[in-house]
Amino acid sequence: METLRLILRYAHLIAFAMLLGGAIVQYLSAKLRINDAMFWGSIGMLVTGVLLAAPFPNRELDYTKIGVKAVLAVLIFGAVIAVRKKQEVGKGHFLGIVGMTLLNAAVAVFWR
Repeated sequence: METLRLILRYAHLIAFAMLLGGAIVQYLSAKLRINDAMFWGSIGMLVTGVLLAAPFPNRELDYTKIGVKAVLAVLIFGAVIAVRKKQEVGKGHFLGIVGMTLLNAAVAVFWR
């Protein structure tokens, strides 16, 4: 079971890297839009996050932290889906996605 949890954590980190990396690439280009890496990264973060919240043996869960991360993941996914088909996204909306992604990572790292 521990191996499965570690694989899920690894997949979660890859999804985070896809979302943030895709956003950085898009920010540095001439046009702000949602690219495929951001779309699939947001889905990956949401799905693997839900699976990581499953009660694994010999592990206590912090349901408050899980709840905060889940809300952020759903907000990120919703913000990505809402403008996915647009040719250009507003700068505030785009930076909001990036900010929530970084906040989600900060909650994971610093909340003990």
